[in-house]
Amino acid sequence: MIKNRILLIIVGVLLATATFAQKEQFNPVYTGVTSLSIAPDARAGALGDVGVATEADANSQYWNPAKYPFNIARAGLSISYTPWLRQLVSDIDLAYVAGFYRIGDYSAVSSSLTYFSLGEVIAEEYTIKPYEFAFDFSYSRMLSETFSAAVTLRFIYSDLQYDYAEDMEAGMAYSADLSMYYNNYIMLGNRECMLGLGLNASNIGSKISYDGGNTNEFIPTNLRLGASLLVPIDEYNTISFSADINKLMVPTRPTYAQFLEEEGYDANDNSKYSEYQGWLETTGYNDISPVSGIFKSFSDAPGGFSEELKEIYGGIGVEYCYNQQFSLRGGYHYENEYKGNRQYFTVGAGFKMSVFSLDGAYLISTAQSNPLDQTLRFSLSFDMDGLKDLFSRRR
Repeated sequence: MIKNRILLIIVGVLLATATFAQKEQFNPVYTGVTSLSIAPDARAGALGDVGVATEADANSQYWNPAKYPFNIARAGLSISYTPWLRQLVSDIDLAYVAGFYRIGDYSAVSSSLTYFSLGEVIAEEYTIKPYEFAFDFSYSRMLSETFSAAVTLRFIYSDLQYDYAEDMEAGMAYSADLSMYYNNYIMLGNRECMLGLGLNASNIGSKISYDGGNTNEFIPTNLRLGASLLVPIDEYNTISFSADINKLMVPTRPTYAQFLEEEGYDANDNSKYSEYQGWLETTGYNDISPVSGIFKSFSDAPGGFSEELKEIYGGIGVEYCYNQQFSLRGGYHYENEYKGNRQYFTVGAGFKMSVFSLDGAYLISTAQSNPLDQTLRFSLSFDMDGLKDLFSRRR
C-alpha cells in the first residue's frame, strides 16, 4: 500500500537503518518530520554534520543562530541542495534557503525555509507528491563581547496524504529553539586561537498528527552541544577542529518486538503493525506531552543507562583554510548501530570570493549497505555587503 511506502521512507529510510541484525535490540528514537534532522548545508555536511560552535556563516540558522551577531558580514544569503537517499530512490531532494541581517553591532535577525520532497508515488490511478517544509525566524543578540543568545520560532507542515485516504490529512506543528554561543580568544603556546562553544535546543514544540489528532507524533526535539578551536598556522593558513554531540529529547517508543512478546505473537511476524498502533495507546506513549517527553527522554530507555548513552550521537570535523578563500574539510559522524546506524566519513571543499562562496560535500558510509552512501550536498552563499560594493563600483 502507498501508505506503507510513505511510512517506510520516513521511519526506516530517513533513519538510515542499514543493518538490522539482532532486531530485538534495534530501537531507534522515533519522530515525525525527520527531514528536520537532515543537515542542509555543504560546509557542515563536510565536517561530519557538525556546526553548533563553528565559525558563523550564512547557514548558522540551522545549527545555532546565536552565532549571527559575530558574523563579519552585515548580511548574507545561502542556498543549499541535497539529492537524498540516492542509493534507494532517484527523486527525494532537500532544498534549503537561509539568510540573516545584522542590526547594529550587537543584534541580528535571520530566517530559513526548508523544503523536502519525497518524490512521486503512484498508487493505482493516483499519483501523489508528498512533501514537508518548515519556515523559521530568529532574533539573536550579543549579551557580552563574547557571549550571545537567540530565540527561534518555527512553523512545520508535512503533507503525506493521498486523495482516497479519508483518515489521513496534512500535519502541522509549531516549535521554538533556544540557542547560545560563546566565542573568545585563548593562548595556546605562542598562538592566539579562537575558541567557540555552542548550545542549541531545537524543535521544542507541539506534536504533529496526520489523522485529525487521534494519534500524535513527536517532532525531533534535539539538544546539540559543541566546541570548536581555530588555530592559525601562519599569516595565510589556519586549521580548525570541531565536535558536536546530540541527544534527541523524545521518549523512546515501546518497540514492535515488545508488542509481539507481550501479546504472544511469533517474534518474526511482520503482519501486526495495525494492531501495534492500537497497542501503543494502551502503553500511554501517545498521551505523553511534549514537555514531559523532554524530561522522560533522559531516563526511559528499556536498556537503562547504557542504552541512554547509545542514544547520544555526534560528529567531529577538521577544516583547513588558505587565505580565507580556499578550504578543505573532512569529518566523521557516528550513531550507534541500534539507534539508527548512521556512521560515515565526510569530505568536502569550499571556495570563497568577496561576493559569493561555493561549498560541496560528499558522504562515504562505513555502515554496510547504508542508503546515505555517496550523498552529495551543494551550497551557494552570497555576501550582501560584497554584492552592494560590486554594484556600487559598476555605477
